[in-house]
Amino acid sequence: METKWKELYMYILATIVVLCIMIFTYALIFYKIPQENIQIINILAGALMGAFLTVIGYFFGSSKSSAEKTKIIANGNKPE
Repeated sequence: METKWKELYMYILATIVVLCIMIFTYALIFYKIPQENIQIINILAGALMGAFLTVIGYFFGSSKSSAEKTKIIANGNKPE
């Protein structure tokens, strides 16, 4: 039961990160940023891109297959 909630939380968090990067990109394209806020926007962009790349790396990189192998081993080599 705990694993289902953990997976649900993981997917919700990943969805939030992807939505934030999409909204942020939209705002950068269509809204003018005051010159005095450029440094803050750069910092925020770096943090969001880092989180986004972490999500992409997990779901499409080696971490996903590693998590699946760990789950199979924990289930006693019985695939779900």
